[in-house]
Amino acid sequence: MLTIGQTTFQSRLLLGTGKYPDVTTQQQAVEASGADILTFSVRRMDIFEASQPNFLEALDLSQYHLLPNTAGAKTAEEAVRLAKLARAAGLCDMVKVEVIGCDKTLLPDPIETLRASEELLKEGFTVLPYTSDDLLLARRLEELGCHAIMPAASPIGSGQGILNPLALSFIIEQMTVPVIVDAGIGSPTDVAYAMELGADAVLLNSAVAHAKDPVKMARAMKLAVEAGRLGFEAGRIEKKRYATASSPETGMSR
Repeated sequence: MLTIGQTTFQSRLLLGTGKYPDVTTQQQAVEASGADILTFSVRRMDIFEASQPNFLEALDLSQYHLLPNTAGAKTAEEAVRLAKLARAAGLCDMVKVEVIGCDKTLLPDPIETLRASEELLKEGFTVLPYTSDDLLLARRLEELGCHAIMPAASPIGSGQGILNPLALSFIIEQMTVPVIVDAGIGSPTDVAYAMELGADAVLLNSAVAHAKDPVKMARAMKLAVEAGRLGFEAGRIEKKRYATASSPETGMSR
């Protein structure tokens, strides 16, 4: 089970709700994923106008915990405003803080992310900041009181998987709050690898929504999370330079 702040979740897979070809596919993929937490961009929906199209309306939201994110924000002030809008709409006190510093790479702005996280913590939010794979930034965010750290595996939506497993492993080893690998995941292999490194959870969207069969991919991601976590908990064998016979040599006839 995954615990963030005061809440415990059954699934270690967090799923984005955007980019699906249609609402039926979205609904079926969400169900197949087994995810408890669904994330969405506050800026991409009119949360106060019931007559406006709502891509969450096909889902039974009583079955899920919503995680609004501040995607599109470029300053701490923008991120804080979006988080407060989500809370005012009665969505959730848990927020993914996303402050983009580069339009081309969509990499997060570390300074503005720190500022936004600090302000939202003061406002009583459960804060999950999206970051690069920078250990020192992760430490600072944890010291502020953030409830989880969400380092990117690679650029958002790139599908490149985990580009720097060493940097990611440093963060995982040193954090006492959950580490949720976010952004750049492309396949179940990437998910299993993240979990085997010791990540507490994985958040993804494009890898499912843009798959040829999003529903099957959602199921595959669910199984990858479970397999990777079990592999981490079981502990892999030590790598050796030479072969080691799998059958014992004692008691063998000469």
